[in-house]
Amino acid sequence: MTFVASLGLHPDLAGPLAGYAAPTPVQSASIPAILAGRDVWASAPTGSGKTAAYALPILHALAGESRRQPRPVTALVLVPTRELAAQVGEVFERLGRELAAPVRTRVLFGGVSVNPQMMDLRGGAEIVVATPGRLLDLVERNALHLGTVRTLVLDEADRMLSMGFADELEKTLSLLPARRQTLLFSATFPAGVRALAAAQLREPLRFVVESADADVGALQHRAIEVDTEARTRLLLHLLETHGWPQVLVFVASRHGADHVSAKLRKAGVQAVALHGDLAQGTRTRALADLATRRARVLVATDVAARGLDIVELPAVVSYDLPRSASDYVHRAGRTARAGASGVCVSFVTPDARAHFGLIEKRNRLAVSLERIEGFTPTELTPARGSDAPPRDPDGGVKGARKSKKDKLREAAAAASLAHGGPRK
Repeated sequence: MTFVASLGLHPDLAGPLAGYAAPTPVQSASIPAILAGRDVWASAPTGSGKTAAYALPILHALAGESRRQPRPVTALVLVPTRELAAQVGEVFERLGRELAAPVRTRVLFGGVSVNPQMMDLRGGAEIVVATPGRLLDLVERNALHLGTVRTLVLDEADRMLSMGFADELEKTLSLLPARRQTLLFSATFPAGVRALAAAQLREPLRFVVESADADVGALQHRAIEVDTEARTRLLLHLLETHGWPQVLVFVASRHGADHVSAKLRKAGVQAVALHGDLAQGTRTRALADLATRRARVLVATDVAARGLDIVELPAVVSYDLPRSASDYVHRAGRTARAGASGVCVSFVTPDARAHFGLIEKRNRLAVSLERIEGFTPTELTPARGSDAPPRDPDGGVKGARKSKKDKLREAAAAASLAHGGPRK
């Protein structure tokens, strides 16, 4: 039985899925429920086929409908970053390219002029993929109306809340019809996400797809002890030793992304930076350079790299450890996708050992600390160099523990989103 037939999808979707032998676990669990009209609350690892899990049922519903003018927004997908918005839009375009009546998808995000997006929305669009801030901007300009939305997708809901989009989410939800289908995908379930789910989902199908459902053993975790000032030399050593054609390197700051990429270029390695201070055109070119292998290394911050889908990326390197233990999962998820193998390497400086132990504990990992000849750490006290992460007075890396202000903000956001009780 074909992929489409096994899930009861419209036959016009068969062509783009011809190379897929069987649905992934997240697709098998969610697609039948979405087709039946149920709300879904799901957690699944990156690379598990999550985007197609909600895109296919949305396209299926639109496949049998005649097109109206102007085209009403039927499905709204909210995402936290520009890059994820662009990639989700590409998935909709690819999967829907053979529909007899073409579906119009529009991708909306900030960091670029709003005028071209307003022009693109003339005549409407059945599917809108957007970041919350730009979406509301366009609504306020009367370029977009949300009263016809039948399906709302909240993709990476935890990241949207952690990035401060709680107010924008609350305002967006108030503009949507009360009777709708809501699909929530989140890698973690902090208080804000639980409150959001309780308020907005009706008797949802809830499931968790563990990473064990993917190709077991495809992802290797490594941790290498190294002095702060020796990290770039170690990165160059690994590039030479393993011959990785593409590498995604995570750093803690925008300055760090520029600094490390510049040092790699000086050493003869084609490297580009990706962070929030860059113009959208520059960010798009950086991703294109990595995809076409004009660049070998992409040095990025967590916010900029969230949701990136880089085909057959063999390695991810944490030059700086993530401040949040949950971000380690998202970094690791950039490699070993769709059954391919990959390695996630963490550089552990002497002052970051305790924090790496916390990352292991929170993610139920046991990663042996390696020492590589020529890079054995000699630092006896926390480094104070420009690349060293700031210290928290209670130990560990600053930002690893939530401050009182962070906890109060999260509680306020949860209370705000839950105000008024469950959606009827």
